[in-house]
Amino acid sequence: MTGLLSGFLLAFIGLAGGLAVGSGMVAFLVVLDIIPRLAQISRSYRSIRLYEGAVVLGAVFFTVTDLFQWKFRLFPLSAAVLGLFAGCFVGMLAAALTEVINVLPILAKRIRMEEYMIWLLMAMIFGKVLGSLIDWLGLVQ
Repeated sequence: MTGLLSGFLLAFIGLAGGLAVGSGMVAFLVVLDIIPRLAQISRSYRSIRLYEGAVVLGAVFFTVTDLFQWKFRLFPLSAAVLGLFAGCFVGMLAAALTEVINVLPILAKRIRMEEYMIWLLMAMIFGKVLGSLIDWLGLVQ
């Protein structure tokens, strides 16, 4: 009886957590107009339905993959290829988000670096790349 109740409790907590995360992701994409803005920046507004479908399909596919713990046997460099695509996706989302809320101009103005904006941007990009490489290569334990 206790095992059944704990199973239901775990299922309820998992479902509630999934709904919270999914709602946050949808709110992020819809309220901030991330996908239309990405399509506008890349000048591919005609493919907006394709982008939306790809985001939804990707979310559903990887949720099911994680839920059923599917394993894929891919070629050795597949991690690099998939990592590149994931990095491009996250980077474009971050760029669209900062553009939508104008974070960088406000930051540059606050720290009085308006004329050095390109250097500020490059420092942020190279810092992210260097930090990711240090983490992926396991240089810091």
